[in-house]
Amino acid sequence: MKRKLIMWNIMTLDGYFEGTKEWDLSFHENIWGPETEELSIQQLESADFLVFGRKTYEGMAAYWKNEKGSIADLMNSIPKIVVSRTLKSADWNNTTLIQGNISNEIKRLKEEGGKDMYVFGSANLSETLMNENLFDEYRIGISPVILGNGNPLFKKDIKSYVLNLSSANVLKNGGVILTYTPKSEN
Repeated sequence: MKRKLIMWNIMTLDGYFEGTKEWDLSFHENIWGPETEELSIQQLESADFLVFGRKTYEGMAAYWKNEKGSIADLMNSIPKIVVSRTLKSADWNNTTLIQGNISNEIKRLKEEGGKDMYVFGSANLSETLMNENLFDEYRIGISPVILGNGNPLFKKDIKSYVLNLSSANVLKNGGVILTYTPKSEN
């Protein structure tokens, strides 16, 4: 069975995945709870790879290397791919640095089959992957916050896609997890 590439991101109701400053993720507190923790563990247990752009990789590595617990254990043990033209090395446990054509590498990994690959954060990398039509699924956590300004998850230069809603899960804290798949072109 073909391996899937899945986007997992949390964004505000008005579309920002980060505030006006890098790593301003305070709105995550409004959606985080037992349900999102359980989902995070399920996703990580179903992953063969985590895929990051450089900025997200650096932030995630700095945070998770020193954390303890179920999620930290999974984050630190799962093989990771970081895509960067500027990084010289990647020292977070089980990380491969890709400096060339990520699209070819993702296509190769998808064809290998196995468990899923997840892209967390990484809006610039996601733009490239969306424009290459490589995502098989979009999982978006909507935090019940209107931020008013920040870094949008979906950039202006991405291709237009029609998606099918696969599921919508309303959380007890008012957040929503939406799952979409690309609509088949028949």
